[in-house]
Amino acid sequence: MIPYPNINPEIVKIGPLSIRWYGLMYLFGFLCSYIIVKREIKRRGLKIERDFLENLYFYLILGLLIGARLGYVIFYNLTYYIQHPLEIFAIWHGGMSFHGGLIGVTLAAWLFTRIKKFNFFILTDMLVVSAPIGIGLGRIGNFINGELYGRVTDVPWAMIFPEGGPFPRHPTQLYEAALEGVLLFAILWFLKDKFSRSGIVSSLFLIFYGAFRFFVEFFREPDPQIGYIFGIFTMGQILCSIMIMGGLVLLIYRSKK
Repeated sequence: MIPYPNINPEIVKIGPLSIRWYGLMYLFGFLCSYIIVKREIKRRGLKIERDFLENLYFYLILGLLIGARLGYVIFYNLTYYIQHPLEIFAIWHGGMSFHGGLIGVTLAAWLFTRIKKFNFFILTDMLVVSAPIGIGLGRIGNFINGELYGRVTDVPWAMIFPEGGPFPRHPTQLYEAALEGVLLFAILWFLKDKFSRSGIVSSLFLIFYGAFRFFVEFFREPDPQIGYIFGIFTMGQILCSIMIMGGLVLLIYRSKK
């Protein structure tokens, strides 16, 4: 067993305000994405307006926050929030969904490209290459928070998390950081220039992320208010299955386009 490092989630706290590692990870993720997308636009010789990227990331951040929150409300705890509707706005209590955030970002990008008359799939192909950086950093933030830990296990690298009871558990946040962050970034970076048609890299992101997350969910503690679906699958695996199927449909559609 490896001791949990127990890093203080708060970097600085001044009165009721605090700067947390989790929020900083999101900030770094968007900053890295901005730099990569800007580089790709320049490398591809795409002509854009002067404030194109600044406006784009405003849309994306707004879409991510709204989508991630509503995704958690709808996918993971709808009954509770129907009974306590004002809690939907209490994001400081926690509760964000990756899949909801993905839907929110996708809709924001689609709306933005419609307004700017820019090719949607060219934009998403650039965005998904940078996305694993933010995903990986976010999982490290989850690890520092001691949340989204794994199931009880006796593997040598198990850890006892502060909120996970007295039993050692899989550090699934680190599994996800490695697979959905480092490995997924390496795969997409290698493949980003291999296809002449736009949209294929975006479809591969959906497929690979869905597959990696589906696998890790076998080691991750399911949400207590939901538990297992059909006695074996988690809600995350159900959503990842839809994500994989959507990626396959998009791959076939863009390959034939």
